[in-house]
Formats: sequence, C-alpha cells, structure tokens
Amino acid sequence: MPKRVAETPTDYERPYRPLPVALLNAAGRAARRVGIDGQLDVDSMVAKARRRTGLSSFGDEWFIEPLSVLVRSINEEADLTLLGRTIQRRRIEGALATRLRVEELLRRRPEIRDIDLGRIVVIAGLQRTGTTTLHRLVASHPEMRAVAAWEGLNPLPLPREEPGDPHARIRQGLIAERAIAYLAPAFFAVHPAEHDAPEEDVLLLDASFMSQSAEATMHVPTYARWLEGQDHTRAYEEFRTLLQVLHWQHPRLNWVLKTPHHMEYLDVVLEVFPTATIVQTHRDPLKTIPSFCSMVAHGRGLFSDRVDPNEIGSHWLAKTRRLVELTARARAAADPRRFVDVSYYDLVNDPMEQLGKVYEQAGIPFGPDARQAAERTASRNVQHRYGRHVYDAGSFGLTRETIENSMAAYRQRHGIPIE
Repeated sequence: MPKRVAETPTDYERPYRPLPVALLNAAGRAARRVGIDGQLDVDSMVAKARRRTGLSSFGDEWFIEPLSVLVRSINEEADLTLLGRTIQRRRIEGALATRLRVEELLRRRPEIRDIDLGRIVVIAGLQRTGTTTLHRLVASHPEMRAVAAWEGLNPLPLPREEPGDPHARIRQGLIAERAIAYLAPAFFAVHPAEHDAPEEDVLLLDASFMSQSAEATMHVPTYARWLEGQDHTRAYEEFRTLLQVLHWQHPRLNWVLKTPHHMEYLDVVLEVFPTATIVQTHRDPLKTIPSFCSMVAHGRGLFSDRVDPNEIGSHWLAKTRRLVELTARARAAADPRRFVDVSYYDLVNDPMEQLGKVYEQAGIPFGPDARQAAERTASRNVQHRYGRHVYDAGSFGLTRETIENSMAAYRQRHGIPIE
C-alpha cells in the first residue's frame, strides 16, 4: 500500500524527487547541454512497437496525425525531464503496440465487433465532484463492468499470457502503482491510483492519441488547442471497440464508464453509445477547480521540473468552463430522460440513495446483493485514507471572483450551493 502522508505539499514549482531520480534527471540535463536532447520521434516509436510485437499492420493509420501533433508539442513545449521523456516514450510505444495487437486480434476474431455491451452508465461530471466515489460504487454491482487500472494500461492479453489469467498484466499494473507511490508519495492523497480499482477509461482513449490525459499531465498547449478542433467520432468508435475487447475477455451484463473527458465530447458519446445513461455530478466550483489544478500540478511534477501553477490555473479554468458549456449544449439537444444529476453533497450524505437513483434511471436492478457490495465498497473507500489533500485557489492565480464569473451560469443551472 502507498505510504500515507499527513498533507499534500503545495510547493508545486519544486516537485518532490527521490535522490536516484534527481541524479538521473541531472544526467539528462547534462546530456542536453552537449547536444543529446533525447527528443521523441514518431518513426522510431512506431518501429519499436512493430519489433516488440512482431506485427506490422496498423490497418488505417489515421492516428499518425494526432500522434505527430502530440509528439511535436511534447518536444517543443513540455520540457520533460529524462525520466519524464522515458515514461512518455514507453507509454506511446505501449499504445502503438496495443493498436497493432488489436488489429491482429480483430482480424482473427472479427465477431468481437458485434459484442453487445449491455446497458451503459457514463459518469460525465467535472473533476473532483465525487466521480471516483460514484464510479467505484456503481462498478461494485455484481452485474456491472468497469475498466480496471491494469486493464487500461494493457487491454489485451500479453504474449504467453493464458486466456482468462491476466496475472502478468495485473503485476504490471501493481508495478505502475508502486512507481507512482515512489515518485510522488503525496499523489494518492489527491487521487487513489490503485492498480486493481476501477479507473478512468480515458486510458483507452490514449490509444488513439486523442485524450485529455496529455494536457492534464504535461504542458502541451499546442496539442490541447488542436485537439479541441477535431472530430472525435473515430476515437470514440475505437474506444467502443476496446470495450468490446475487454468484454470478450471478461463479460458482464452492463458497463460503467467515467472520465471528465466525456463532457467535452458528449455529443459524440451520445452518438456512439445511443442508449447510454449519462450521470453528471456537481459540486461547488470554488472547491473543485483549485482541487483539480492541484492534481494537475502534482501530476506534471512527475514528468517535468517546470511546473507553472498560474498557467495551470488559467488553462483549467477555461477548460472547465468549456466542459460545462459543451455538456449543456449536448444535453439541450438530447432526450432529457437519458440524464441523471447527482449532487456531491447528496452523495456524501446518502450514497446508497444516489446509487439507487442512478440504477433506476439506467434500468438496472439494485437488489440486496448489489447493495451489500456497494456498502462494502463504501466502507473501504473512505476520505483521506492516504492523507489530506491541501489546496488553495490563490496558488494558481485564481480568485473567488474569477471562478464565480466563469462558472455562474453552471452554478445557477444546477442549483449548486457554495460549500
């Protein structure tokens, strides 16, 4: 289990570094001074993925454009440490390997594309509004399926991994969890990134190189702006296919999905999953926006020595407003019966009642077994179990007035109280 911290640090511009990591990054800076920059290269990463898998066909290579924009933005703007570049290179090579292996699997098992995912609950609320708590409660239902963290990292069986025995992938997920705990001990107090727990399915969208993950973990403004102007239908169609691949390995009657990314492209979500129930969670933006900015700052500190809290505050205030405005637009154009709103405060006060409301809207029975499973999950996922998350709007150049001016319409639309 990750080490518990009393409170999260707030000196975001000086990220925590274990001594071996600090020495490694110092070596990386020295190498850059003599012209060895270690920049990411699309062609070399594609070649590495092909060698690693022994496969050559990606099918339609439409993903090369978003990957190229992302890599160029990382190289020119992110200012990654040596460790940061190494991690991002491996993540991209892993995503490319996943694409190759999915293409091969579907060639051999085309029937996977016809799998019915059942009833789908999509939790599309802003960051820090109780989405993780609700996600884990919904996922506890014996008939529900969610993307576990280890599956998001490796959605297909690894070579020589026996069908139905994902122990190697689970072990890799555990190694990733322990790596985060070593590199950033305070991060688990911000977000409990446990390898065997339900995790944000934006990890699957990473395989298309069209997700918010990059801008949440690195300074990549060019990529972020480019992403906002793209049609995300193809990415979500591939996302659905990856869910079918996971379902093929370990089926359940229904699915629960969760990531704030879905808010930005909710019109596409409604098109690709035409019968899904959308759950929007709500909490005072005066709390949620600084809290998420803190999460972003801690995350960026994993990969870069240059963390600018004011830039993070400015970017994510604008992004959060964009998320709520696009969600409101998509909701106005859709059947209102497909949506259910959950207040963070109601979720804290009576989680079983809110859970029942979600199931009722989705048409999923909430019997005694499901209630008992949810109560067990609630008893394990207590607040502050990894430490207290400390944050303040002023640390990110934000004031009460700037947040209220941006989010006033959202607060009024959903009747959100000041916390």
